[in-house]
Amino acid sequence: MKVAKFGGSSLASAVQIKKVFNIVKNDPSRKFIVVSAPGKRNASDTKVTDALIAYYTAYKNNEAIKPQQDWIIQRYREIYEELEMQGAVLDEIAKNIRNLATLALDNKFTYDTFLAAGENNNAKLIAEYFNENGLESRYVHPADAGIVVSADPSNARLLTNSYSQINYLTELPETLIIPGFFGVTTAGEVCTFSRGGSDITGSIIAAGVKAELYENFTDVNGIFSAHPGIVKNPLPIKELTYREMRELAYSGFSVLHDEALVPAFHAHVPLVIKNTNNPEHPGTSIVVKRETKGAPVVGIASSSGFASLYISKYLMNREVGFGRKVLSALENLGIRFEHMPTGIDDMSIIVRSRYLNQQLEKALIASLTESLHPDEVKIERNFSIIMLVGEDMKEHVGVTARAAASLAKKHINIEMLSQGSSEVSVMFIVKEKDEQEALRAIYDEFFGEKMI
Repeated sequence: MKVAKFGGSSLASAVQIKKVFNIVKNDPSRKFIVVSAPGKRNASDTKVTDALIAYYTAYKNNEAIKPQQDWIIQRYREIYEELEMQGAVLDEIAKNIRNLATLALDNKFTYDTFLAAGENNNAKLIAEYFNENGLESRYVHPADAGIVVSADPSNARLLTNSYSQINYLTELPETLIIPGFFGVTTAGEVCTFSRGGSDITGSIIAAGVKAELYENFTDVNGIFSAHPGIVKNPLPIKELTYREMRELAYSGFSVLHDEALVPAFHAHVPLVIKNTNNPEHPGTSIVVKRETKGAPVVGIASSSGFASLYISKYLMNREVGFGRKVLSALENLGIRFEHMPTGIDDMSIIVRSRYLNQQLEKALIASLTESLHPDEVKIERNFSIIMLVGEDMKEHVGVTARAAASLAKKHINIEMLSQGSSEVSVMFIVKEKDEQEALRAIYDEFFGEKMI
């Protein structure tokens, strides 16, 4: 049995949904289908999820909501009519969209319920379309699928005992159409994963039913060794390990949600990234242990929007509990950190800038000044990370030196450098203004005319 997840671009129009139908029909082992909300049909279009956010905002602010309701319903109506459907599912969708405006605003799950309506209604429409065209299918709400999650709005986590409940889906005879992106709490409230969480749903289902393969369909032929918007014609990657993909997804590869890897990895379910528009292409396989060997670097990713908390104090290394006090200050203010390069008398804490507003910045500096009495404490912004990833890196001498030399040739200063003990990745921190040139320089060093 296979789990197939289809993203928003794969379900943006009737033409795309027909492609999905053929993909599923042509392989009976594709029994579990996880769907996203309709995405953009073109560059100037609006995603249904973004329209639902606008709808919620208008409702919350007591503004006119009918324009948003009508736009969303019309989007589904266009798909319904172009698919020449006959059933009553469109009436059900329209009723659901309008009823969102009856939800209580003081309920912390109301926003999540608005957002989840995109996937939920699309799953109903697709299940009905499949049935009308001879493929026996069943719409399965996440509550009925056993996807029970923590009560953390917009950041749900699957409860560990849910997998045994999900496994019963293997007993159902139909092709199952399951909306992605959300689960339900033990109290029955809709609670979404972080944005892009349909990938997570697919991975959860794959682990729960012990699938032989998790296929993640998108609009590209797989994963490339660097962002094609930055590097011209980057080499495709045929195979990655879960650890490599986790590093790349975290560092900017947006093809796959980084949290989606965990359930499938723990269940040892192989994953493949495939193209809805070119389903015969083998795509990129993500496995526990890959067969292809040799190259020190399989991919290079970059991500911007980082800030650095710099703390300096003479003889810091002799002060017991110094690091604990720093991390406690971050914890008390609800600030999570990403990396922590250190020296003898100084340390830098790398955080994402979006988690550090001006008010938090002042409170953090005040807290650290009072508890640590540092020689210097400051926050700098506008940093980017460049991540070199490859499990075979540890077998090659001089990877970091080669990358650093390629940056030096372009007169790009390395602000910080970090490498974990696992030696799966090396991270360079540079100024945001240098990010794209830095990525291209390192890519040319490790790939150039070579093949993976």
